[in-house]
Amino acid sequence: MFQHLMNLTDLKRDRRGVTMLEYGLIAALVAVVAVAAVRTMGGQLSSAFVTVGDDIPASASGS
Repeated sequence: MFQHLMNLTDLKRDRRGVTMLEYGLIAALVAVVAVAAVRTMGGQLSSAFVTVGDDIPASASGS
């Protein structure tokens, strides 16, 4: 029983797991924000790429 308590106190002092958890939460938050941005502005982004794609051949031909 005493050994289990010692393991718990050692675990409480170990900060490596906490840091890894924090990085995981930050990565999840960044992913959620990225997905929300793409869903919100996806149509506008698509039309911008289409416009640029349509303008490239005109620029290449010199008109």
